[in-house]
Amino acid sequence: MIEVNELTKRYGGTTAVNDLTFAVRPGRVTGFLGPNGAGKSTTLRMILGLHEPTSGTVTIDGRPFRDRARGLRHIGALLDAHDVHGGRSARAQLSALARSNRIPQRRVEEVLREVGLADVAGRRIGGFSLGMKQRLGIASALLGDPPVLLFDEPLNGLDPEGVKWVRDLFRRLAAEGRTVFVSSHLMSEMEHTADQLIVIGRGELIAAESLTEFSARGTRQSAVVGTTAAVALRDLLTAEGAVVPAQQGELLTVTGLTAVRIGEIALEHRIPLHHLSTRSASLEEAFMELTAESVQYLAGDPR
Repeated sequence: MIEVNELTKRYGGTTAVNDLTFAVRPGRVTGFLGPNGAGKSTTLRMILGLHEPTSGTVTIDGRPFRDRARGLRHIGALLDAHDVHGGRSARAQLSALARSNRIPQRRVEEVLREVGLADVAGRRIGGFSLGMKQRLGIASALLGDPPVLLFDEPLNGLDPEGVKWVRDLFRRLAAEGRTVFVSSHLMSEMEHTADQLIVIGRGELIAAESLTEFSARGTRQSAVVGTTAAVALRDLLTAEGAVVPAQQGELLTVTGLTAVRIGEIALEHRIPLHHLSTRSASLEEAFMELTAESVQYLAGDPR
């Protein structure tokens, strides 16, 4: 388990992380979300002991990561897939990590097979695509068979097959009882992968809850209505203040009125409905709404 307690990091007069407290528990995939400049990378580096907190603490299973010898046996991490020696082969890179952490060399071949790089293990990393480097980074994280795994943007450069493989891998690791913490800007993938979310903005905690709970906090709910009188119903709903884009056949998507009120209007005007359901905000919609005041850089911002 990862426990972050009142964590703060300042660089001169700039506060990158401010009084951050949360826990990442085993047995589930926890997504780490936030706008650019929110402090995610700084937080991940403090978890791994790469940056020293100004105040507060971070522990991995009850101890600071720096206190653990042979760290890859306790936590595996992918922070930057490009941060490798391009002149080494994939096998040589993993072998060096294995030796420094007293991990059996047979484990190198096991993880190369697991991430799909066994056939190119002798090639220099400098010739790898971004997707191949991501797979190598994931292999490095898995090398010590650790109980805690941390990934920063692990899907960059992966093709659809690779994305599905990573999604299944994270779920399998969590099902084995491991702690899996994934930072990503890809909302669609977090929607399919994460069970829990940690959301920060401007270095402060916005939410620490399940994906379902977070999405439900978005106010932009809509209703989907099916009727053979779509044009007439659209006019009536628009007159009531609803926002109704041009219909697609017999279906309308309505924002601004509840499903109950839509049903009442249809009944009052004897318009038959063959479908009426409420659609909650997607993860992306909820994220954009709830982090709007925490966005540091906006398109068109003259700064």
